[in-house]
Amino acid sequence: MMVETIKKNTIFTNVLLKPDGTVWWEGADGEVPSQGIDWRGEAWKPGMHDVKGNPVLGAHPNSRFTAPIANCPSASFRIEQHHGVPISAIVFGGRRQHLAPLVYESLSWEHGVFVGATMASERTAAQVGQLGEVRRDPMAMLPFCGYNMAFYFRHWLDMGKRMTKKPKVFHVNWFRMDDKGKFLWPGFGENLRVLEWILERCNDRIEAKRTPIGYTPYPKDIDMTGLKLPENTLERLLEVRNEDWAEELKGIKKFFKQFKNDLPQELWQEYESLASRLSSNE
Repeated sequence: MMVETIKKNTIFTNVLLKPDGTVWWEGADGEVPSQGIDWRGEAWKPGMHDVKGNPVLGAHPNSRFTAPIANCPSASFRIEQHHGVPISAIVFGGRRQHLAPLVYESLSWEHGVFVGATMASERTAAQVGQLGEVRRDPMAMLPFCGYNMAFYFRHWLDMGKRMTKKPKVFHVNWFRMDDKGKFLWPGFGENLRVLEWILERCNDRIEAKRTPIGYTPYPKDIDMTGLKLPENTLERLLEVRNEDWAEELKGIKKFFKQFKNDLPQELWQEYESLASRLSSNE
């Protein structure tokens, strides 16, 4: 879908412009271009070094593209209609190596806003800071939100009061690792297995296990047809360790405090509720 989407009317940023007018970035498929205009707009060739002897990259690690949603073949034809498109699920995603399970569902809309507001990921090249450092990234919007995030949280909470049928809120984490630093979940197209579970939950077709952080799948309800993982891997992917989440509360509290009186009281209530559930293992 994305390859089809970027075939026209697409803006590429932080990439190398090749002589034939196409683009390239570090690690892209195919041969390395013999020359081009780098991401800073300067002439570039392979093997160049700066005054300190460091390699000069043709593209910035944070290479990106943006395209109109109308380009995407899977976009609903109803997207511009005045009555809108019904939304059954909102799916947040974070990069956590050891904390968050493969998928879990919030306990309520307010709890779902809390889940989105407290998202955290290891830093990537898209954010300033040390790669791998855990950063708070509410709704994956911190680098892009142009106003007080506490007001953004309030908007989400207020929207919940206006909706007759609230979407279910989920959190996914494709990046959980084992003790050797290897990904436990294969990702890519296999993620559809998790999305299928999400759809089943939205249609009230299956039960789920209640944990202190939300509802997680029973391993039997993730369709593993044709996918063989090492024994007990799925159980490890879905594990919720209370002691780790209790430690996570410290970071959440520090993050919330920076908003002072602007932070909606509902989020502090969700914080206290999570702390209570963790201590009592509800």
